[in-house]
This record gives sequence, C-alpha cells and structure tokens, in this order.
Amino acid sequence: MFHIIGLILIGLVVGALGRLFHPGRDKMGLLMTMVIGVASVLIAGLLIHGFLGFVIAVVIGVVLVALWSRLVEARRRPTWRQKLKID
Repeated sequence: MFHIIGLILIGLVVGALGRLFHPGRDKMGLLMTMVIGVASVLIAGLLIHGFLGFVIAVVIGVVLVALWSRLVEARRRPTWRQKLKID
C-alpha cells in the first residue's frame, strides 16, 4: 500500500519537473501530470534504479509531456485558432 502511495507522489514530482523543463505552455491537469510522472517512473525503474533512475525518469517525463502537447493538445484547439496561431 505504501509503495503505491510513494509511486504516486514520486510520479507527481517527476511529472511536475517534466512540465517545468518542457518549454511552452502545457494545458494538462494535475491528474494527467501524475499519470505521465508515474509512467516515467515505471519506465525508468525498468531501466535503472537509484538517483540516476530518477534523472532518467525526469528526462522521460519531459519527452512524454512534449508528446502529449504535440499530439493530444493540438487536436483540442479549434481549427480557426490553429490557423491564426492563437493559443
């Protein structure tokens, strides 16, 4: 039980750092930030453990936030805003 709570808390920190290091605005909520962070921690945990694993998790978090911004958020904006380049 404590392992799951710890994973969620570390995922929230990693997701927040991923959003912080990604340039530009990210229109995602707290839940999506936590999901991206937990996914990053799980992927990095499969590769390596310890502090280096945390750093790799943050890098993976930045990549996942960038992918989310490019693929999902681009579809949510109305087409007239995309043509005028309005955020």
